[in-house]
Amino acid sequence: MADVIVGHGVAPGDVSPTIRRITVADLREALARGWQDFRAMPTQIVFLGLLYPIVGFIAARFATGGLLPLLFPLLAGLSLMGPLVALGLYEISRRRERGEPVSLLTAFAALRSPALGSILVLGAMLFAIFLAWLVSARLIWLATLGDGPHGETIGALLGAALSSPEGWRLILIGNGVGFLYAVLVLSLTVVSFPLLLDRPTYPWTAVRTSLAAVARNPVPMILWGLTVAVLLVLGALPLLIGLAVVLPILGHATWHLYRRVVAW
Repeated sequence: MADVIVGHGVAPGDVSPTIRRITVADLREALARGWQDFRAMPTQIVFLGLLYPIVGFIAARFATGGLLPLLFPLLAGLSLMGPLVALGLYEISRRRERGEPVSLLTAFAALRSPALGSILVLGAMLFAIFLAWLVSARLIWLATLGDGPHGETIGALLGAALSSPEGWRLILIGNGVGFLYAVLVLSLTVVSFPLLLDRPTYPWTAVRTSLAAVARNPVPMILWGLTVAVLLVLGALPLLIGLAVVLPILGHATWHLYRRVVAW
């Protein structure tokens, strides 16, 4: 983790941190420490209590009224809001790193952060990207399978998607566009939210630092994004139950990745 680059041309009061070069070993270490944080403060009950009512409400709402084709894009796109949702996990990891006592209530301390205004600005940015993804998914649906009887039930929707050329185009184009949105969010937020919690600053400084971290470490960051995607898929397979463990571990690990990438 030597080979350090320092930001230049920064306005007074808007100081950019140092960006370190990292390796795959740093990713493994971040995940290992994320697992340790999760074991020290298990939060799976909280995630189960929040995740299932939300998913159940979304599924019930989107299964009616002709919105069924957007159900999968919406559930998949919720991961785009992950960096904001994980704020409480960053706070737990931050305090454990300092040797301070933590509890489940520690997660809510993030709401008292001096950088709350900047955090809300970035949260609004993420929500705008999330909405743009839903619009894109709707347009892809209309350009491929379109509105019709195959969008009225889950069985008909899956059948049409898997048994027709239009359905395969929907799957390929949809996943391709979704990948681009995921890369965008990763680039903008991989260290920006932890940075704001750690050192309150302007939102554009946090985003600029995140982009610099990705530019400085393209291969490790690609591997990190793929790791996150694979773990989310694996966690979602057993009726989403695994996400109650995967999401907290990834949240804690993201904090430790930030600490290995960014130095002040």
